[in-house]
Amino acid sequence: MTKIKFGTDGWRAIIAKEYTTDNVARVSIAVADWLNKNNDNPSVVIGHDCRFSGEMFAETAAKVLASKGVLVKIAKDFVSTPMVSLGVVKEKASLGVVITASHNPPAYNGFKLKGDFGGPLLPADITDVENRIPESNSVDLDAISIEILVTEGKIIYVDLEEMYCKHAEENFDFEAINNSGLNFAYDAMFGSGMNVVKRLLPKATLLHCDDNPGFLGIAPEPIHRNLQEFSDLMKNSNLDCGLATDGDADRIGLYDSKGNFVDSHHIILLLIHYMVKYKGMKGKVVTAFSCSVKVEQMCEHYGLEHETVQIGFKHIAGKMITEDVLLGGEESGGIATAGHIPERDGIWMGLILFEFMASSGKSLEDLIEEVYEIVGPFSFERIDLHIDNETKLKIIEDCKKGKFTKFVKYEVERIETTDGFKFFFDADTWLMIRPSGTEPVLRTYAEASDQEKVFDILADCKATIL
Repeated sequence: MTKIKFGTDGWRAIIAKEYTTDNVARVSIAVADWLNKNNDNPSVVIGHDCRFSGEMFAETAAKVLASKGVLVKIAKDFVSTPMVSLGVVKEKASLGVVITASHNPPAYNGFKLKGDFGGPLLPADITDVENRIPESNSVDLDAISIEILVTEGKIIYVDLEEMYCKHAEENFDFEAINNSGLNFAYDAMFGSGMNVVKRLLPKATLLHCDDNPGFLGIAPEPIHRNLQEFSDLMKNSNLDCGLATDGDADRIGLYDSKGNFVDSHHIILLLIHYMVKYKGMKGKVVTAFSCSVKVEQMCEHYGLEHETVQIGFKHIAGKMITEDVLLGGEESGGIATAGHIPERDGIWMGLILFEFMASSGKSLEDLIEEVYEIVGPFSFERIDLHIDNETKLKIIEDCKKGKFTKFVKYEVERIETTDGFKFFFDADTWLMIRPSGTEPVLRTYAEASDQEKVFDILADCKATIL
């Protein structure tokens, strides 16, 4: 049987190739084993997103877990990952399971695990679950009836969407947001955030908020190259701000009124600025290794402690449940803030920014200028190189050996290796090389004072390493 490995955020595989009901059952057997070892009366919250056969795979997990003595609380319809994480906390469950491949291409599905604290299960526990995955599935899935398990009270249906909306209404002034006179837009990318946003922001202009598990062939990752239609909508309409979320709605993408993409680094800085200056909040800021150096500068400005951790939100979640963390964020659009769950939540972050605009009476562009007054203007880009594994491994080996001291005209001043290889050319300008933890690609990242320089650095990087 296939060896199942959990990557940066869960196990992901191609549907009908490695991602089969038998393999989902194998993982579920391991989860049940882990739950029974660590809990007297284990319970689990299960949800699935909008991907192909999500309901079938969620029911597969539910059958296995319920048959192994775990009380299952399952969402009736598709839900976002943050809705499952919140559900774990509200239902006081031992664990959350999300059937999702997040931002991966449509051919994939996946299996995420959420801790009882409402965020990604911590690395040591994930390894423990992984080590328990059997070589084959021993559960006769056809012999188990969902209906009988429901009748016996071993499976209970829960309304995670209602739970999430109620939680949001307790934390935001939707009357002020919806009656601000600002025109907001939302691109669900055919993902699981669509119904919640329709309910919470009834006046919003909506895009890709219908059922399409093929995602029109575009990976539901909220980055500019995947959001051209949304960018055009923002450019050609009277809209003030556009929010996009990925397939399971835990990542955020953002557009200003002119259709310019606002990356996660700018979003993180906007959130810190709003929460500290406008709301008087304090706390530590924890960001992943691939984040902008401007975050540390913003933290210095406001007297906040800052820590850099490895890439993967589980590393941030670990800090959020043990320390007083104001914000945890990563370059890929996953951000969490104090006052919610220790979990990435694209919709929640969007609501905070909409509230910022509504309460301040300022445009997103004006608020970004406020950030630039503190840290200076900057630009960031990431280019994923789709190369064969042999070439990828050789490049990483060359990085380890210190082979790259110059990228064409850019001289390396110093290198950081927390998670990948970050080559600094000066205090504000850097290039990073790192293999993806979930996809067969080599990621290259760069930050500089303007976009032209960023693309120049990335071009020189490609010319040097390939």
